[in-house]
Formats: sequence, C-alpha cells, structure tokens
Amino acid sequence: MKIALDAMSGDYAPIATIRGAIEALNENEKMEIVLVGKNEIIKEELKKYKYDETRLEIKVADEVIEMTDDPIKAIKDKKNSSMNVCLDLVKDGIAKASVSCGNTGALLATSQLKLKRIKGVLRPAIAVPFPNKKGNTLFLDLGANADTKPEYLAQFAVMGSKYMEILSNTKNPKVALLNIGEEETKGNELTREAFELLKKEKNINFVGNIESTKIMDGDVDVVVTDGFTGNILLKTSEGVGKFIFHIIKESIMENFISKIAALILKKNFKKVKEKVDASEYGGAIFLGLNGLSIKAHGSSDYRAVKNALKVAAKFIDANFVEELRKTMEV
Repeated sequence: MKIALDAMSGDYAPIATIRGAIEALNENEKMEIVLVGKNEIIKEELKKYKYDETRLEIKVADEVIEMTDDPIKAIKDKKNSSMNVCLDLVKDGIAKASVSCGNTGALLATSQLKLKRIKGVLRPAIAVPFPNKKGNTLFLDLGANADTKPEYLAQFAVMGSKYMEILSNTKNPKVALLNIGEEETKGNELTREAFELLKKEKNINFVGNIESTKIMDGDVDVVVTDGFTGNILLKTSEGVGKFIFHIIKESIMENFISKIAALILKKNFKKVKEKVDASEYGGAIFLGLNGLSIKAHGSSDYRAVKNALKVAAKFIDANFVEELRKTMEV
C-alpha cells in the first residue's frame, strides 16, 4: 500500500514527518511511503536513518502551504505545493491515501476539489475517535462545516455509523446527537430538526440526544454535531487534558514524598497519558470523499505522524472508501 505524506507540513516538519515515516515503515512491512516536498531538505534529513529504500521514494514539490495562508488563495497560487501534489497522487491512483499536518482549511478545500464527494454525500465531515471509559467514540463533525443543515447531520450519522462498523467492528453502532439536554425538545432549531430526521433514518441505531458530560462514558459509539461546535469541543478537550497534566506535574514536584510516589506510579501515569494523548490517535479522516485524505494535528510530533500513517493504512486495508460508497450511493 502506497501512502503520500506531506513531508513539509506541520510545526516540526521535516524532522517529525520524516522520522514518523521511517518508524511507520519499520512497523508495517506492507507500507510504502512517498515523501512529498523539497528534494534537498528531505534527502538531508533522510541521512539520519537506515530504511528500506525500495519502500520509500521522494516526489518533488517546491512550494509549501503555510498555516497562515488563506486556504483558497494558497490552492490557486501554490499549485506545486506539497499538499496539492500529495492529493494529486491519490486522485491519479498512484497513492492510496494522503496524510498531511498542514492548514486544515486548505487541506479540506483541496481534498474536495481533487477527490470529489462520494455521490449522494452533501458535505464531508472531519471524524475523530475520542477515548472513553470503554474504548472509543467517533465524533463528527470537528470542523469541516461551521454552518450546518439538519440533513447534513443526518448524513454524518450514517457515515459515522459505517465508520464504526468497518473500522471498529462495532455491530449496530449507537448514534447520538450532541445537545444541551437529553430531552427531545431540547436545543436550537438545528438540533431539533436534526433529531426528527435522525429518528426516521433507517440506516442507523439512533439513541437520542447526549450531553457533552456523558460522551466519555462510552455508552454511545457515534456522536454527531455541527463543525463549529465540534471544533470548539475538540480544542477544549485538548486544553483541559494539558491543564490536568500540568497540575499533576506541579503537585508531584512539591516535595520529596510526592516525587517518590510518582516514581511508584510511573507506569500508571504512562497508561493515562497514552489514553488521552492526541498523538496516539494519529489523524482525522475527511469522511465522504472519493479517496482517503487524513489530517494530522499541526503540532504533530513523529509519533503522531507515525500513527496518522497507521490510520491511513487501516482505512486502506478495510477498503473503506468503496464500502462507504456502497452505503451512500444507494
């Protein structure tokens, strides 16, 4: 399986992207990676590593879409950007998936432009698995659609349900609508109208509204919301997680006894960190496109890049796009 990696994307490129690529190659013998970006910079970074040269190649792209670039302008003005070239490789069937840590707006717009939506899909959605007490809950949309219609949310539910069936082997996934209360009459006009559509949707197991405090309980498999709300929830969750670890670290350093206790509990702390660390979950998929475009966090370290590549490989192995197409084109 060949995956195109935007080697110039993210805050720590190309150091993090290339190290992540090498580690992903070492962990998956079926994987092949195309590093897309500036030739001399990539070659210089690769000198640090030993790797199977038959499974890694460079595709030259001399331009980079920066995080500060206007998405639409960047797509038009930087046609030879690493992001554009990655998605061209997918569009042309040379690569099975694209992974980028770059500008989210530009990546979404370019992905839609080049890969197109699956027939019947009204809008793509950014889908991310959230850790919970029992495993993972898929959350969407996390930023692709700030302005959303009820019918979009109904489709997100269908696509999210299919995701959990295929990728997590979850039978008849439970789908909930994020709201300010569990009662059917709660919420704004958007959520109330979406609730009615979700009740009538035959392709999902809709269990009603869910409040944000209940998402981590693990009682539902898919949570649907608009991209504006979802993106705020995602970033708030990341911020709260960092704050909690900051407080724990401060408490540990207060005295000698707490430091000793921390050493004893070191393995336990590591398990907790792995459970909530965003880098362990790799990337988010733009759900609903005729190809695999995976978005990793802009601040991804090499572990996050490696895991994003592993996520891409999982989607490829599951023949995900074709399976989703069968559901959405009916």
